[in-house]
Amino acid sequence: MAATTLQHTLTDEAAHTAVAAAVAHARGLGVHVNAAATDGSGLLMAFLRMPGSFLHSIDIAIDKAYTAAGFGFATECWPALLESDAALHAAIPQRPRLVVLGGGVPIYAGPDCVGAIGVSGASAEQDAACARAGLAAIGLSDRPQ
Repeated sequence: MAATTLQHTLTDEAAHTAVAAAVAHARGLGVHVNAAATDGSGLLMAFLRMPGSFLHSIDIAIDKAYTAAGFGFATECWPALLESDAALHAAIPQRPRLVVLGGGVPIYAGPDCVGAIGVSGASAEQDAACARAGLAAIGLSDRPQ
């Protein structure tokens, strides 16, 4: 029995590239956002705040990434999950730092969740588009491959 395992994680360079690409996409949309990238355990690796973005969106962006890393799926999936399960609907939103708004996406390298990116400050759809622009910039996916 092995006592340890190799764990892949997002590099600091990729984390910075992803948040920069998310902010660049937001700039192209004409919106002001905060963008955060975490490692696979949800710990912050990179963060960018655009001038004029909402202050409360700082923590929301970080928590969107934390939520996506912790569960391994996009935060935009939560409303459908909560709607289909009354117990889950009652319990899960009470968890600290869990965000059920679009804009948080996991980052997969092959089968491994190596990080996540969270964006907040625009509409949920715009936040998600910015996050996925960050993924595209580093050539990784929001789903296991």
